[in-house]
Amino acid sequence: MVRAQIARERRRRRTLWTSVVAVAVLVIAGLIGWGVYASQRSGDFTAPRNTTSDGNGVVVGTGPVTMDVYEDFICPVCNQFEQQSGATVDQLVAQGKVRVIFHPVAYLDRASTTRYSSRSSAASGCAADAGKYREYAKALFQHQPPEGSAGLPDDQLISIGAGVGLDQNSFGSCVRNGTFKSWTQHVTDEASKANITGTPTVLVAGKQVPSPTPDALTAAVAAAPK
Repeated sequence: MVRAQIARERRRRRTLWTSVVAVAVLVIAGLIGWGVYASQRSGDFTAPRNTTSDGNGVVVGTGPVTMDVYEDFICPVCNQFEQQSGATVDQLVAQGKVRVIFHPVAYLDRASTTRYSSRSSAASGCAADAGKYREYAKALFQHQPPEGSAGLPDDQLISIGAGVGLDQNSFGSCVRNGTFKSWTQHVTDEASKANITGTPTVLVAGKQVPSPTPDALTAAVAAAPK
């Protein structure tokens, strides 16, 4: 009887410890799953320096009127906007009239075979981190690949950065490591939430400028509340 009782006690202990281990495994698996989920949320991102406090865009200028520019580096119409109105935007910044927030969205990944919109936007984040977003963005439009192509390879994105004065080593590492890919996703998600459905889209003091020509931009800034 004593032996039987000891055997039952051993079986009970084994069952108890097996249950404890099983619960511990489930808890650990749950924590790992939550960590993966949390890391994939659009709220988890690394933003470059020189961006807004919420990381939604790159800030250029300190004027009293806010201008938001949503652009995609493979968008041909964005390139047209840059060629037509980019100098006006720069002039308004230089005159201290506007604070421009550039939102490099990745709406057109489908327009290349290598997700060029995301790659170029992330690269522009590397440029923004080094204080040269505007110079780099202009150069990207000057070298814009055609829609439907593979887009520019990372080596060329890095070379373009070196051409506007970015350090080839640190900038190159940033581009190759995809440091700001999560930021690109955040900027794109937030633009969608703001009902920005296409690029280029320009807002002045929160109001869309339907046809953002130089004259229209200048007039919108002049009419905006200070």
